[in-house]
Amino acid sequence: MSSSAKHLHSIDAGHYKNTAGCETEVMPIPDIVKISMSQHIGAPCKPLVAKGDTVKVGQLIGDTDAFVSAPIHSSVSGTVVGIETQRNAVAGNDTLVVIETDKKQELSEDIKAPEMPEDLAGFVKAVRESGLVGLGGASFPTHIKYNPKNIDDVHTLIVNGAECEPFITSDHRGMLEDTQDIIDGMKLIVKYIGLDEAYIGIEANKPDAIAKFDKMFAEQGLTNFHTFTLQDRYPKGAERVLVYEITGQHMAAGVLPADLGVILSNVTSVAFVGQYFKDGVPLIKKRMTVDGDAVATPKNIIAPIGTQIHDIIEFCGGYKAEPKKILMGGPMMGRAIFSDEMPIVKNNNAILAFSGEKAYIPEETACINCGRCHKACPFNLLPTALAAAYERRDAEELSRLQVMQCMECGSCSFVCPARRPLSFINKLGKAVVKEAGVK
Repeated sequence: MSSSAKHLHSIDAGHYKNTAGCETEVMPIPDIVKISMSQHIGAPCKPLVAKGDTVKVGQLIGDTDAFVSAPIHSSVSGTVVGIETQRNAVAGNDTLVVIETDKKQELSEDIKAPEMPEDLAGFVKAVRESGLVGLGGASFPTHIKYNPKNIDDVHTLIVNGAECEPFITSDHRGMLEDTQDIIDGMKLIVKYIGLDEAYIGIEANKPDAIAKFDKMFAEQGLTNFHTFTLQDRYPKGAERVLVYEITGQHMAAGVLPADLGVILSNVTSVAFVGQYFKDGVPLIKKRMTVDGDAVATPKNIIAPIGTQIHDIIEFCGGYKAEPKKILMGGPMMGRAIFSDEMPIVKNNNAILAFSGEKAYIPEETACINCGRCHKACPFNLLPTALAAAYERRDAEELSRLQVMQCMECGSCSFVCPARRPLSFINKLGKAVVKEAGVK
């Protein structure tokens, strides 16, 4: 389990979708944005601007020739006042382009709606130029996902609208507010990849979204587009769980959805595809949920990428209690951060701030062999046995117990009455197996 998930031990189980009825608000342009050059899995981008340069909205400011990468664009107009290095939430360092905004939001002259591509190669090229990465949390460059090597074997699009983490409602609001963009994105993906059918998986606790898509699919004659109602239970939105729920296929660790004939994409990513092919504005802003008992006025907001978290909190009325834990993302798989001066990046879907009461981590006690962790695991792993193997640094046993199958959802840690960080131990166990070279 990530350090973020531990605080939920002090909260009764629940979905906590407090902001589901809050329409999205667009926050004002902040005085400063800090745009990270590390906003995707793969090679970081190199800054293409320098201190003193004037930039406009949508201007390319970072890129790399690396295969697994995506370009980065300015979310504001203004002047570059520095190139900084900042510690990130996973103990690494990020390069930040710091821009003092002029509040004019002048669009770059390069912004124009792309011409409709003639083929898949043109579609993939346009998606890369947009800067799109997976917006559900993984931040994998989307143009690579949309160009599978086994394209003749891929027939189904699955759009992930589950949003199963507690507190987060930004995808739900997107499904209600950007429905046509999502449908348009689905149509483009199906057309260019050559897919036969499309599903959007939505949890049962979002009946308004399900009803809206059903209605619009029917009105637009999209007979091969379907909603799929998921049980409203964490972690139904996990990639491997969602593929199983909709197709019945088991997806082992290391297997890609395309290997099972599926393209799987987050609902916000798909909405962006629909929007981008209309206006050509690259990925420069993000809808997110701001919640937690330390936030004065929880909201769903849209903020420029690179906005510092303290500016976002200020837009939501500031702190009503001293924040003892701030999370980027959800409480189960998000990351605890050390400063609210950190900027948001492309795949942020929530900022959660909790008081000392809610962030309290009870003392760990001895395992009572109750079996709750095994029962909670989506893949029927044995977390206590894995923990014992990790304590011995037994790579062979960790491999035999299939530690690599763990997706670190935090379910085992959440239900453990002894408050053991079992999911995090599995993460450490994976490192032992990799270091030992055990297969």
